[in-house]
Formats: sequence, structure tokens, C-alpha cells
Amino acid sequence: MPRKGARISSGRRTARSKYGAVKTVVDGITFASKAEARRYGQLRVLQASGLIFGNLILQPVYRIYVKPLGGDPIVVAKYIGDFQYEAADGTKVVEDVKGFKTPVYRLKKKLVEALYGIEIREVR
Repeated sequence: MPRKGARISSGRRTARSKYGAVKTVVDGITFASKAEARRYGQLRVLQASGLIFGNLILQPVYRIYVKPLGGDPIVVAKYIGDFQYEAADGTKVVEDVKGFKTPVYRLKKKLVEALYGIEIREVR
């Protein structure tokens, strides 16, 4: 008996995403959701019009670390954003396309903002 929400086609089950996201390919890049792919298209237009400077970075990685007293920093987790770019005023912008904010995401966001002195913008 198939799981609730599973689709059956030609005798094989295909699992649905936990939050209903549909993987989407744009410019040969696979995005985790249609919303993320749509935002990528918007950012490319802003970049072409000169409103975004420098490179548009996909999935920037920020290491979340602790530094024990008298010891070296230890990486305990990592946060992977969706996009990073430089705004017209020179500030570094990190964006995360969110449909649902998990408790783990909320914690990582606060830690990264505190460690790196940046603001993560949430885009729908």
C-alpha cells in the first residue's frame, strides 16, 4: 500500500518533498524549488541592469563555530544560503528563499548573523 502523498507511475513510487517543493532547472542549474528558481531569474535581471555588483554566488556556505577558552575554533555546523551578492550601496547581501522556517533554520540564521555581522534576507 503506497504511503500517503506518494505518486505511483509505472509501478514505481516517487516521494514528494517534505514541504511540497518541486525541483526546477534553470540555465542548467537545479534549484530546490520553483520559488528559488524564480528568484534566481529576478536576480539575473538585476545583475544585467547593474543593480547587483560583482558575482552572484549560489549557495554560499557559512561555517558555524565555537571557540573554547584557549583553544582553536571548532566547526559545529554550517549554514548554506541560497544567494549572495553585493548591493548597489556596497553591502553584502545573503538571501534565503523560504516557504517554511524550521526551528533549525531559525537558530542557524541567528548564529550566522551574529558570527559574521551580516543580515540574511528572507524572500518568499
